[in-house]
Amino acid sequence: MTNAVMRPAPPCPVAVGLYLRPMLRRFAPLSLCLTLVAAPAAAEVRALLVGVADYLVLDADLKGPAADVRLMAETLAARGVAPGAMLALTSDPAGLPAGVASGAPTKAEILAAMQALADQAQPGDTVVFYFSGHGSQAPDMSGDEGGGYDEILLPADAAGWKGQIGAVENALVDDELQAWARQLTGRGIRLVGLIDACHSATGFRALGAQGNPRGLPPEALSVPDDVTPAESGTPEPPLEGEFVFLYSSQSDQRSFEYPLADGSEWHGEFTLRLAEVLRSAPEASWAQVLAATSDAMVQGPARQLPDGEGTLLDAPVFGQGVAGRRVQVTDGALAGGLLQGMNEGDTVAFYATAAGGDPLGEATLAKVEARRATLTGPLPDGALWAEVVAPAAPPALRLGAPVRADAADGHDYAGWTAALTDPAPQPDLVPVLVDGTVALAGADGVLDPAGPGSTPRIRPEPGETPADALARVMDEASHALRLRKLFAGMAGRSLTGKAPLEARYERRPGQPDGETCGKPGALEPVDPEQGLQPCDQLWVTVTNVSGKEVDVSALYFNADFTVAPLWPSRGLSNRLAPGESARVGMLITPDSASALDELMLLAVPVDEFGARVDLTRLAEPQMSRAYADADSGAEIWLMGQMDPETEETTRGFSARPAAVMMLRQAVRLSPATE
Repeated sequence: MTNAVMRPAPPCPVAVGLYLRPMLRRFAPLSLCLTLVAAPAAAEVRALLVGVADYLVLDADLKGPAADVRLMAETLAARGVAPGAMLALTSDPAGLPAGVASGAPTKAEILAAMQALADQAQPGDTVVFYFSGHGSQAPDMSGDEGGGYDEILLPADAAGWKGQIGAVENALVDDELQAWARQLTGRGIRLVGLIDACHSATGFRALGAQGNPRGLPPEALSVPDDVTPAESGTPEPPLEGEFVFLYSSQSDQRSFEYPLADGSEWHGEFTLRLAEVLRSAPEASWAQVLAATSDAMVQGPARQLPDGEGTLLDAPVFGQGVAGRRVQVTDGALAGGLLQGMNEGDTVAFYATAAGGDPLGEATLAKVEARRATLTGPLPDGALWAEVVAPAAPPALRLGAPVRADAADGHDYAGWTAALTDPAPQPDLVPVLVDGTVALAGADGVLDPAGPGSTPRIRPEPGETPADALARVMDEASHALRLRKLFAGMAGRSLTGKAPLEARYERRPGQPDGETCGKPGALEPVDPEQGLQPCDQLWVTVTNVSGKEVDVSALYFNADFTVAPLWPSRGLSNRLAPGESARVGMLITPDSASALDELMLLAVPVDEFGARVDLTRLAEPQMSRAYADADSGAEIWLMGQMDPETEETTRGFSARPAAVMMLRQAVRLSPATE
């Protein structure tokens, strides 16, 4: 199933990656998932660098793009990219590294270069697309955008709106970028998009005459107010493969260029800082590069905060170096906590930079709140960043004494009873011996309350003993149950305003065909309390109905104690502006048994200049080890979500909106009985 972000003209960033939709999976990989072609032994990096400073028609010249292209070409060359593998389409080719080909940054030249790259690149190669210049937006006349607007980049020969063609003349439209991206990633080619442009005046910050913004509002392109975008139709299919896109600013910010201290040369703030990091951090992942670039940019006059998404975020840059994620150290504590997957007892290493470098020392986390963690000992000198290097072990769940469902079923349970030792007087789960295996019932000991087979059974994997299988499932159950308990405190905790999210549920009736699924039926409204059948598709449209940007995550809690990260997937952006929607879909696999699952939608309001919060990482047990004392852990979590500056409460609820809000929805699976 696909999920799709439907953006009603988000102001920035415009990028290759906008509207590229990932795949989702439920229990098993879906048949639509793409199998990548194996990479050859000697992969190459090829780059198309576009810098538009001089506009031939528009009164919109910039000062920095030509210098940006030179700097990026020099930076890529320093990272080992051959000059002969780079093409610079720039308003001023002077000063390019020897061997770098050049041309004019017109639309025809850009499209021709993009196609040449697609023809030349081989599976396993990396293609870099860099753009420095203006961006904007225009009404979507094809109906493929959920918000009614196309995102556009402006080549040198871009002009204004032309009613005869229903478009901004010579604009590079996101549809064209998407089609090209699919060409590449569909063949096993890695795509890196670096965009130093914007396309709206939203979020403008008064900076005097020092800096130039890199965005043109639609009115500057003479887009008529009375142009009606086409009605939204079927979203484009998802982008598959390996890719990463870095954008120069958040969706409510503009991108700027500034002169160097001596006034000799202008650069985009994003390009300048990105180049510095790429040169100084040879072992960094793209996520580390983004973090280090962000750290430098928020100190600048525009206080831009770049953003990024993609499947390669945690991969080393151009396949070199090591991956990892770091958080800042502020006032003797870590500026990250439960929301970043940290837990009490985790071991962290400290660094002087956000990317690369040798560790300065290690320490253990003592107290972990939502966005803050304290340490058991002093910080090493010079420690500005930290990264979890050894997650703490999970606390053990308590099991009751095993109960036979049927004393005369004839199965030998000796292996299971040997593994089920030392029953707890007040258990979290009750083991039930049934069908030759163990079912883990709730504390009430009721077997299959949602239908036959709905209580999860422990199925040993090949080579596992009953004790091994029990240990594995108990680890999963410990993680899922305690994570569920922590999240449960988020539902309805605010007495002011309404929840920031609304959800609409739809169903495509399935057509089981043996071990596979046939063509599904048409979309229809669904009551999630109704039973879904094997091969049904469940679609959820999530809308941000608040007046502030939120980062949205979707987690699926299966009855078998596994937690599935639904959305966002593969590193794509999960930030929704007011009025924006995300469409999340999942397939009920043909072999699904009766169960009562749960879908959780989590919204985190965006702090000014805050990086995106993706809670799907908490689906991984090692990323969300809970406290040994569940009550104190839940209390710390909940306290961390409330406004930290006030302790005012009313009947146990916060007098101000919670920092994390959640929608919970039960999903009942009711396979038809034969």
